[in-house]
Amino acid sequence: MLKDKDEQRTSLASLGEFGLIDHLTANFKITQRSTVKGIGDDAAVLDFESKKVVVSTDLLVEGVHFDLSYMPLKHLGYKAVVVNLSDIYAMNATATQVTISIAVSNRFPLEALEELYAGIQLAAKVYNVDVVGGDTTSSTKGLLLSVTAIGEIEEENIAYRSGAKENDLLVVTGDLGGAFLGLKVLQREKSVFEVNPNNQPDLDMYSYIIERQLKPEARKDIPTLLNDLEVKPTSMIDISDGLSSEIMHLCKQSGVGCNLYEDKIPLDPQVISTCEEFKLDSTMVALSGGEDYELLFTVSQEDFPKIKANPNLTVIGHMTQESEGIHLVTRANTKIPLKAQGWNAMDSDSEL
Repeated sequence: MLKDKDEQRTSLASLGEFGLIDHLTANFKITQRSTVKGIGDDAAVLDFESKKVVVSTDLLVEGVHFDLSYMPLKHLGYKAVVVNLSDIYAMNATATQVTISIAVSNRFPLEALEELYAGIQLAAKVYNVDVVGGDTTSSTKGLLLSVTAIGEIEEENIAYRSGAKENDLLVVTGDLGGAFLGLKVLQREKSVFEVNPNNQPDLDMYSYIIERQLKPEARKDIPTLLNDLEVKPTSMIDISDGLSSEIMHLCKQSGVGCNLYEDKIPLDPQVISTCEEFKLDSTMVALSGGEDYELLFTVSQEDFPKIKANPNLTVIGHMTQESEGIHLVTRANTKIPLKAQGWNAMDSDSEL
């Protein structure tokens, strides 16, 4: 990250807190009608008129959620925004603003933070959100980022976790397990590099799953897609902690059970081949891996004809009576109680 001895290094102390904020945010533009006042005053001013406001906050800590030995700072800035926007889209809402706060140690020069904010700015542009505030402070433990995402939605369109009904279909976007396996590959290559720094990894064959880990994308397209299909999800959640964990959240909040069908879980061919290489079960990777940031939701069976042919959506199960419990129906047609192992981004060996 900061290994070039000849690179320019501008001390953060030479700018001061307010000078640093001014420098890093000078090129942020306002694009949302709901943003009345962004950066530059004691608080942002937002006007959502008759719509409801949704708010979500995440914290990313160096050594816990990311490792800068293989996470470029520009990618980190981008990912920090995206993972928060995913929570907004999981409410079936439109993301409109974010705030960014950072705590940074003196090992980071200004040029490093410029890279971080270049990623933040790119995410804001791609997802059409305004950066309207935040804070900077010092840290003795490296880098910490806190992002708050704000969105808007008509009240009748909000998708909570608690709305699933018996016989609803369980639907997932995209494919699963790639981010976890991308992390496994990066951790393996880091270990090889530490033993032999002259060894340069060839990661071309892992490009998809590494991108899923280092530069994930939130499913901004799904609320619009569902609206165009005239489908209102009865419940929704984003997949940050693994499929099994998110299913259990929906079931608990909605008071229902679930049958998840193993042969319906969408897996990319690169996920399958990498699972074989690491001798991991692909189903377990999809169930307990994390950070895919796909959306998991339920719809009424009456809406099946509207979604069945859409390549972005896969029906993977259905909801049952709560008394029936939460099960994985295997390829051998046996039912296994589903367990949530959770997701620890920096300790993947403990998860599977």
